[in-house]
Amino acid sequence: MISPRVSAARRREVLDALRRGTVPQYGLDLFAVGLDRFAPALDERITGSASGGAAFHAIRGEYGSGKTFFARWLAERAKRAGFATAEIQISETDTPLHKLETVYRRLTERLTTATEPASALRAVVDGWFYTLEEEVDEAHPELADNPGALESAVENLLEERLRTVARTTPAFSAALRGYRKAVIAGDTATAESVIAWLGGQKSVAASARRTAGVRGDLDHFAALGFLQGLLTVLRDCGHPGLLVVLDEIETLQRVRGDVREKGLNALRQLLDEIDSGRFPGLFLVITGTPAFYDGQQGVQRLPPLAQRLATDFSTDPRFDSPRAVQLRLTGFDLQRLGELGRAVRDLYAGAARHPDRIAARIDDAYISELATAMTGRLGGRAGIAPRLFLRKLVADVLDRVDEFEDFDPRSHYALTVSTAELTEVERNAAADSADEIELDLS
Repeated sequence: MISPRVSAARRREVLDALRRGTVPQYGLDLFAVGLDRFAPALDERITGSASGGAAFHAIRGEYGSGKTFFARWLAERAKRAGFATAEIQISETDTPLHKLETVYRRLTERLTTATEPASALRAVVDGWFYTLEEEVDEAHPELADNPGALESAVENLLEERLRTVARTTPAFSAALRGYRKAVIAGDTATAESVIAWLGGQKSVAASARRTAGVRGDLDHFAALGFLQGLLTVLRDCGHPGLLVVLDEIETLQRVRGDVREKGLNALRQLLDEIDSGRFPGLFLVITGTPAFYDGQQGVQRLPPLAQRLATDFSTDPRFDSPRAVQLRLTGFDLQRLGELGRAVRDLYAGAARHPDRIAARIDDAYISELATAMTGRLGGRAGIAPRLFLRKLVADVLDRVDEFEDFDPRSHYALTVSTAELTEVERNAAADSADEIELDLS
């Protein structure tokens, strides 16, 4: 059973997401199944990044294998180590990979920490200045009664910390100085505009840019410098690293040829910069399908990138190394689906009104029966069943057993799956032929 020490808010957030058929943002460790074998190696990567190194992994799996779940589970582990995290969905229209300035903007919009939800950029910057002030106070207590000298010492420390970044991206440190001046002057509007500019936002008021001593918008080449500066700020205010997830990177396969090549080259550039040591504290993760890594419309189109990501998957998946550059997710089978259902049932029972009724009517045997029925409805494809399975289990079975004394799922519930509940990808994945795409199961 799940420990009663799980907070009510955390439990509720997880169960509400499962009712909606989505991957929870938090609490994934409460029902993670089959990921223990990756944990030691990933924790090593997190520790190495926190110590000033950098890391990269490519997550590989078909639809339904749990790539997004894996990425968020990893993000939770990183947050427990003090990291900031950002999950970015790559898409042709909203976040094209080849426009690194857009990727950086999405990163700052989705930046989170263990205590701050997205976007945490302003909280991080404020925390950084507070840390600088504390360091100056500790080193020069005699300046406590001299605000002007104290502020000058803080600015000098700022310049010292950002010296490396300022060599290539002086606008980053200029924007931080401008932000601090606006905050001290009580000019909230200018401070917010400067933070927006620092986060890569467009259409920032010209007056705010003049106050900060910067001009124009962030471009592709400055984006990497800004990322370097952000890592410095994070490290100084108590976050030893940053985990960035580029999710659904396989969308590159569907874009125009020249755009695809630019995106692949941008990824190669990022990996080269990580290897060069430019981004201490960065842990970059990408997720994609096997077709993206192996096909001619994906990584193989750019040989230098293919060489960097090459991983031997000719052996039994049981012997995949969790230290490899590519990590293969094999998806769910019936056994793992049942294990997942039991974990969610136990999580639910921990705060149920009638936990004894949950235990009696939704026993292990029933969980296995429901998992078998769900995969049968989807043509035996257990790999695409988890989302729907958990939604049915929580919303249709657990809730009803807990709410209605005379509800018996074996007698009163028959599993149904309508096409409206399936995404287009799920419908096609479940179909062995065109006739099977329409599932009339109600």
